[in-house]
Amino acid sequence: MKSVTRSAFPSIFAIVASGAALLIAGSLLAQPSPAGKAGPAPQQTQKLSASAIQIERTDPPEDLLVPEDFRISTYENVILQVEKTKKFQHVYRSGDRRAADVPDLIILRMVPQAYKAGSQKQREVTTVSGGTSIKIKVTFTNRDGKVLLEKDLDGKVRFFGENLRATYDFAKNVADVVNNNF
Repeated sequence: MKSVTRSAFPSIFAIVASGAALLIAGSLLAQPSPAGKAGPAPQQTQKLSASAIQIERTDPPEDLLVPEDFRISTYENVILQVEKTKKFQHVYRSGDRRAADVPDLIILRMVPQAYKAGSQKQREVTTVSGGTSIKIKVTFTNRDGKVLLEKDLDGKVRFFGENLRATYDFAKNVADVVNNNF
């Protein structure tokens, strides 16, 4: 039986290791991108920027009945949560005339899409029913009306808390969108 010298092992391992590295590198280069085409990884979306935002209060479609206290609470909670993000120098309310002088103003419109009334008492007793939810289409536009960002967001209260807590949950979701995109 022929003995293998110790110096032979590093070269065998080097050949095997370099071959494996070539196989791995070759397979990584040949992977298609998420869009189905070979190429570099997609770029991250560029963040939007503006010095001010105006939050518009909009009414739901005629066929959707959303209580007035929900609409007011949604509007007020969104203003508070957008202010907390500190992404804008100014947060203007609907109809504020000072917003007319801002050249890079972003306008946020919220149109309710769905509303399900719940019961606080039923939630506290059963914890599986009585949830309140609201779904609203949120649209960020520039002054010319060009849509910059549009999302359907929802707010829910499932366990404990009053029904209006769903509007706070929705406002937090709007703040997350602002933090991630501005």
